Amino acid sequence: MDLKALRYFVETVRQSSFTQAASELCVTQSTVSKMVRQLEDEIGQPLLIREGRSVRMTDAGRLVYERGLDALAVVQRLKRDVADLSDLARGSLTVGIPPMVNLFFPPFIQRFKSRYPHIDLTIEEAGGQVIEQRVCAGDLEVGVTVLPAMPDRMLASSELGRFPICLVGTARSPWARLKRPTLAALHGQTVVMLSEDYSLTRLLRQAMADAGVVPQVVAQSGQWDFLLSMAMAGMGTALLPQPLLDRLRLPEDVLIRPLHAPDVIWRVGQIWMPDRYLSHAARAWLAVCAERQ
Repeated sequence: MDLKALRYFVETVRQSSFTQAASELCVTQSTVSKMVRQLEDEIGQPLLIREGRSVRMTDAGRLVYERGLDALAVVQRLKRDVADLSDLARGSLTVGIPPMVNLFFPPFIQRFKSRYPHIDLTIEEAGGQVIEQRVCAGDLEVGVTVLPAMPDRMLASSELGRFPICLVGTARSPWARLKRPTLAALHGQTVVMLSEDYSLTRLLRQAMADAGVVPQVVAQSGQWDFLLSMAMAGMGTALLPQPLLDRLRLPEDVLIRPLHAPDVIWRVGQIWMPDRYLSHAARAWLAVCAERQ
């Protein structure tokens, strides 16, 4: 079986689109279509059902996708093992980091590159939940998320820091006169939140559910600056980590209050699979980050 065709098929399923898969793979759409068709011919059954611009898997496609992930993960591990023969004299490492968390990492990246100049370090941005999935699937050795990670994924973790989550709004916000606002102040109120693939959103939704708080979510986005703009326009309260807000020059009329909820903390941490081989590069990265600043 052609591993390239298998990789193209897996990426098409991930993206639910030939066009998006081609963009991720840096090839033409026709190339992706050709490789997937080649794989279908080899299997002897259709693997994808084309529905306009999107695709969905057949029963055979689902099986090939699941086994394909395993096969590609084996190939990736083989490549990493071979690269380790030179013991960090060469090799590569990709680390997944959520967009809002990346502000912590320039010192770590600089230190790692200084110590291991021959290791090709790549940083990929994605939401925390996506990174957790990719680490579990073996697509990433290590990543960063907001802790705790999903318990059913059995991920090992190492905390890098913990920080308050803040409410951001205007003087007209329902919690404006409260010195120590809690989640209860948001019950029935309009809020703007990060997209669902962010671990911070998962944390907040769980905390709200536990507290019986039901806000009106009027907007969600992966762009924190859009959420800030909505909050500053009085469209809803934004919930963002304090380190991000500390680095911004916000207008004086923007109201910021730390959320008074001891169990709702922005905990940033590294994650990896404890029962899976970690390359020397991945272990070196974890060690560099453990030194802090």
